[in-house]
Amino acid sequence: MSTPKVLFGFHAVGVRLKTAPKSVVEIFVDPTRRDARMRQFVDKAKEAGVRLIEADGMRLAKMCGSHGHQGVAARVHELAQVTSLDELLEQLEAANADKPPAERTQPLILVLDGVTDPHNLGACLRVADGAGVQAVIAPKDHAAGINATVAKVASGAAETVPYFMVTNLARTLNELKERNIWIIGTSDVAPRTLYQADLKGPVALVLGAEGDGMRALTAKTCDELVSIPMRGAVESLNVSVASGVCLYEALRQRTSPA
Repeated sequence: MSTPKVLFGFHAVGVRLKTAPKSVVEIFVDPTRRDARMRQFVDKAKEAGVRLIEADGMRLAKMCGSHGHQGVAARVHELAQVTSLDELLEQLEAANADKPPAERTQPLILVLDGVTDPHNLGACLRVADGAGVQAVIAPKDHAAGINATVAKVASGAAETVPYFMVTNLARTLNELKERNIWIIGTSDVAPRTLYQADLKGPVALVLGAEGDGMRALTAKTCDELVSIPMRGAVESLNVSVASGVCLYEALRQRTSPA
């Protein structure tokens, strides 16, 4: 079995405890925290039969590399996940093969170009999970990887949403096009808005880092560019907020009556 990794925070550890309790090796809790939330959490851990170990705040911070552990950390085994974007899309195509068109699950993919802050990545993963995204894609050389901070901010979504870091983002976007997935990028200067785009079919939504936006080659590779209307003084949204706006507009279009 794989070498255990560390998760911390009530949400991240709680989701793993709920979805895959057998993968939890042991949970560390701060004995000085005796509030209702901690008591409920400890009861759930005991019900799952997971070993509990008391650890003070300093030990937890050293384990987690952060003081934002909330008094909870866990050593867990990695969960088995699809190993590639191709594998995931082939599984989706196979699942759709015998369904009538109206019942097929249309791909919804989030692409992050240049998002290097782990807090932003964690928030994007959390939004992606909520909106039903099948995968999040990022370039290997210009992106944050999954670490304990990302998992904490993602509140369990780092465990449920596949995150693929690819060598060549433009090439990956072209491969998505070959699977008839429409590539829609966001740009402050795009003439059409998000709300004028058709997001009901197979779509990959591409967002760039706050400030710099998408790289030029990424933008050139998109089939369409759209903007998020801004009515106030600020020029742009944080990338995780923008992800939420875009993904939930896609979800709205897909679930609204025709």
